[in-house]
Amino acid sequence: MADRELNATRFMDLTDPAYAYMFGFLQADGHLHQGPGRKGRLTVEISARDINLLRSFQELTPYNSSITGRSRSTNFAKTSHTAVWSLCSLEARTRLNDLGLPYGRKSTSIAPPSGDFSRRDYLRGVIDADGSVGFTGNGFPFVSLTTASTSTATYLCQYVKEITGAERTVKRNTRDSIYNILYTMETAQTLAGHLWYPGCLSLDRKREAADSLTTWTRPSGMRAASRHRRWSEREDRVLLELKSPLAAAQALGRTENSCSLRLWRLRNGLVPRPADQ
Repeated sequence: MADRELNATRFMDLTDPAYAYMFGFLQADGHLHQGPGRKGRLTVEISARDINLLRSFQELTPYNSSITGRSRSTNFAKTSHTAVWSLCSLEARTRLNDLGLPYGRKSTSIAPPSGDFSRRDYLRGVIDADGSVGFTGNGFPFVSLTTASTSTATYLCQYVKEITGAERTVKRNTRDSIYNILYTMETAQTLAGHLWYPGCLSLDRKREAADSLTTWTRPSGMRAASRHRRWSEREDRVLLELKSPLAAAQALGRTENSCSLRLWRLRNGLVPRPADQ
């Protein structure tokens, strides 16, 4: 970062991997406070053990900012030690707000940037802030994200499908109406290697956890992950022309149940119909 020329015109250029990561992290774990008049501040409070990340943010920011320590009692620890980065510049806050960091409560309203941005770095920032990476209690690799934002959850699932082929249903849980998105086994390995690449800006402990996933191998005797057979446009066309799940199943070599479900989704607009239908 010492070689980076800091200036206001380049601040938060999301095509820059470092700024894309920083913005994703700020969306998930930062807070924009609106004060009277033109006053206000951006704050990020994380565990004191992760203070190096806040120092990196400070180095990336061509405006005056400060890092302070805080100790308090919480429901989870008798004494919690945190580090807080604070930025008051109106110009910086306006730039962040324009990019999609709202003032006040934001958990359900944040969304990926609308312009060009470094996608994997942005998502790594979001997951570093609100997700986890490592091994389950059974010793299986995993990458997960917990979010209240439909846009964020949907975007992550679409992106991971592009990278790994793994599909997830975007659905809130019934207990607290939050999205809990989980990837395990080989999918988690591939995703971790893609997001936490060598030299990337990241929380040190999460980068180390991601690196550790490379050592895992599927135990002998454990059934290999099945590959979901995707529907092609040709198959959708045959299904719509035959109109019968049983006839389509015989013609396409699929089960009657899968053909029935696919036909229902096509008819109800849940998946795109072939171009000529």
